[in-house]
Parts: sequence; structure tokens; C-alpha cells
Amino acid sequence: MRLERGVVTYDALLVLSFGGPEGDADVMPFLENVTRGRGIPRERLLEVAEHYHHFGGVSPINGQVRALIDALERELRAHGITLPVYWGNRNWHPMLEDTVRRMKDDGVRRALALVTSAFGSYSGCRQYREDIERARASVGEGAPEIEKLRLYFDHPGFADAQIARVRDALGTIDGERARLLFTAHSIPMSMARTSPYEAQLRAMCELVARGVAHDTWELCWQSRSGPPQVPWLEPDVLDVLARLASEDRAQPVVVIPIGFTSDHMEVVWDLDHEAKARAGELGLRLVRAGTVGTHPAFVAAMRELVQEKLAAAPKRALTTLGNDHDPCAASCCPAPQRPSR
Repeated sequence: MRLERGVVTYDALLVLSFGGPEGDADVMPFLENVTRGRGIPRERLLEVAEHYHHFGGVSPINGQVRALIDALERELRAHGITLPVYWGNRNWHPMLEDTVRRMKDDGVRRALALVTSAFGSYSGCRQYREDIERARASVGEGAPEIEKLRLYFDHPGFADAQIARVRDALGTIDGERARLLFTAHSIPMSMARTSPYEAQLRAMCELVARGVAHDTWELCWQSRSGPPQVPWLEPDVLDVLARLASEDRAQPVVVIPIGFTSDHMEVVWDLDHEAKARAGELGLRLVRAGTVGTHPAFVAAMRELVQEKLAAAPKRALTTLGNDHDPCAASCCPAPQRPSR
């Protein structure tokens, strides 16, 4: 079924994600895809590979994307939207190029793309647009046009889902005394300076903290990579935990991975494994809030993004920080400059 907005017709929805390995044999090829052209030493890849092997080589992200697609299909049908939903990844199967080729073979002419990244940056927004165009060029004549949906970091449904996850975490401890520690994937300063990433994150941290009636919170960073001489956003979550322990070891900490929509390996390793172990060494009580995942408010928000395009439904946003990304300007979030050798 094709649904129209004026003269524009959409006949499919593409869910576009990062991808992850699903077995030990997938791990190194996956990591090589992720880091291609970045000059990452093989020793570092082997170190990161051990994180995946700790879980049988399986990243949780693909399973969670499948769950999101299932929930989204049901949500769309419940609101009379019968678009077929396709799935493609940047770094592992199903690869985006293969999915775009299948869409062409199925007769899809124009599709919407929902990216599982909420905030604006090169790697979280513009690079996905480049991925789409590269896949379309590879498929060639007849490849469907694909329009990326807007950033949704400030959609009320995203905020409501994150607030609910934090409330659940606070309910397991002395919530009134807990400190809120928001985390997001660190990025190079060269990327941060040319994107709204940090500003958008800070705005949403404040809204979520207010939603759970906490006046004080901190934003820190996790999962940095790359050469140590290249500056990235700081402070790191492990360093902040050490400082909090020195201030008041008896005060519990709720870590909130607001920069992630689902439990990537960076969440389950860097937070559930490393940060939890570090907190134990420091004598800190640490609880990790869940990612939005398939929370009904988040799934409904994703359906609303589709409806904005299909039926000129009103755009709901809690800030004005995403206005320049609907649609994205050609110059938005440029790729960071690689250090010269």
C-alpha cells in the first residue's frame, strides 16, 4: 500500500542501524568493517574482539533491532499504516546495500529511513546519509529514493521512555539520594566542534533529570577509541566514578546511557562490565538504567515520525536544537579531519 503526502509517495520503511556480529567468526570481519580506513592497530582490534568473545561473539544490537522492528510493525498496523519494513546495517548483515537491492527487486520506489541514532553528529547522522547514497549508487538504476527521517532526540516519546527507564532504576535504590550520571559515546573533538551532538545531549539530560525530579546531574563519556594524542570529549565515565567515590562513597549512582537507543556492546561491556567492576572497587553502589529499546512511548514516537511524512502530522519536539536537521543541510555535521601522518 502506498501512502501519499501531496504528490510524494512512500511505499516502504527502512530501519537503518549500526550492525553487530552474531557469532565468534563474525567478530574480526565486523570490526574490520567498522574501522576500515581509520588506521586502528590490529592489536587494538584484538583487544576489542575479546569484549565480543566474552558474550559468545554476539552483540545485543541485532536482536534488539529485530525486537524494535517487530514492535514498530505492530504499532504501524494498529494505526492503519501498512508500509513494509526493511532492515539494513552499516557494518554487518543484513548489509544496507543488499537491503536496498532487495527493495529495488520488490518494486519499492521511494522509502523513508529510520536510523537507530537519536542525536546529530557525523557518525550518528550524516554518515548514514552517505551510507544510503553509496548503497543506492552501488545498486544502480532503479534503486529506490530513500529519505532519512529527522533527528528524534527531543521527541517527547523518546524523553518519556528514558524518564520511565530512569524511574525504574531509581526504584531499586534510595532514589532520593542517588546521583544521576548520563553517558554517551565519546567522539573526537574535531567532530564535536562541527555538530550539535553535545548541546543536544545536555538539553535532553536536563529534561530527563527534571522528569524524575532530580536537580543535579552530570554528563560524561564512554567508549572512546583512536590514538591517545587525538582529543575526544571528556571526562570518561570511569574517571567520574572515581571522583564521585571520593566525594561520598555512600551515595548511590544511577548511570543512564542516554546516547544509546539500545544495548550496544558499548553499553553491556563498558557500563555493565567495566563501570560496574570499577564501582565495586571504589565501594560505590551503581545501578544502570535501561535504554529506551522497545518502550511503548519510544515505539509510538517512531511511528509519529513516519506519520509526519505520510500525513503532514504535527512535528512534536521539546527543543529547537533539531530544526536544522529536518531535512539535514548539505553542510551539516561534516566528517572530522583525520590527523596527518
